[in-house]
Amino acid sequence: MAKIRPKKKKATLVSPFENYWGKKNYLIFGIGIGILIVGFYLMSIGPWDNPLSLSVSPIVLLIAYLVVFPLSILYKKKNSLDTSDVPSKN
Repeated sequence: MAKIRPKKKKATLVSPFENYWGKKNYLIFGIGIGILIVGFYLMSIGPWDNPLSLSVSPIVLLIAYLVVFPLSILYKKKNSLDTSDVPSKN
């Protein structure tokens, strides 16, 4: 008589990016979108030679694109280490 083999469970692959973005990442990203909206609004008001449109709004947009968005992508919560696991030096 043939032996019945137990069915093997298929291993499911878990994406390493599944739990990467946390609440703070989405919050920082939302702040970045808000800063972008403010920057484009500042660019749109007034005539074309308005100092606000020519100097302030590009700086605001650069801050959003070069600081806030990369910060929201690269921010990762640091794991706290238990000091009870580490042997103490006495």
